[in-house]
Amino acid sequence: MAIGLFILVRERTFADALAIRLEAEPDVGVVAALDADVVPPRLFVGNRVDVVLLDADIPDGAAFRLCEELVRAGQAPHVILTGQSSDPALIVRALQAGAVGWVGKTESLERLIDVIRGVARGETWLPPGQTGEVLRMLLPGPVGENGGDDDGGETLATLTVREREVLHCLATGIRRRDIAGHLHMSPNTVRTHLQNLMGKLGAHTALEAVTLLRRLEASPRLRRER
Repeated sequence: MAIGLFILVRERTFADALAIRLEAEPDVGVVAALDADVVPPRLFVGNRVDVVLLDADIPDGAAFRLCEELVRAGQAPHVILTGQSSDPALIVRALQAGAVGWVGKTESLERLIDVIRGVARGETWLPPGQTGEVLRMLLPGPVGENGGDDDGGETLATLTVREREVLHCLATGIRRRDIAGHLHMSPNTVRTHLQNLMGKLGAHTALEAVTLLRRLEASPRLRRER
């Protein structure tokens, strides 16, 4: 089944050009391609959409607010932001709004297609050159700063057995859509466990939760206590 793609970028000609090119891919179906400068304040993308490609350069941070609204409303399972800049601070802001991918506008179309396919599979795609800095910004400071090392073990201890299993599946690279089968539970149950564990860890995204897990597990104190 083709990936249902909703394109929302600035300039109608850019939106149309992207739609024409991406429609040529056998596994991509463009549901709509709109000019972000003229969309209504409340946007409904419809239930045929799997991936939303959203222009991060919409003025006044509107793209991040729209991303958050779409994700919170359950309208957009996977949101990719695209921008002229791939500043790690912008990427972090996008992830915290619920996005799962970032593509610079100067990157190749082939890269964009790879990202679309990847996020549709439940993966998170970031520019390789910025990934390290993004992870550092998501979890500022070394483990142990501001009490992180003192209460990290206690934070992990608040997770249920099932929540830990879901988190460890993500940490080992198992795709979200495959976790249900791997753990013999329904996708809705996996989603609930993921939401709960992110809340307990104070994480905005699954990527942030996995990064926190790895840093806590790397803590010398936690290693000693195992």
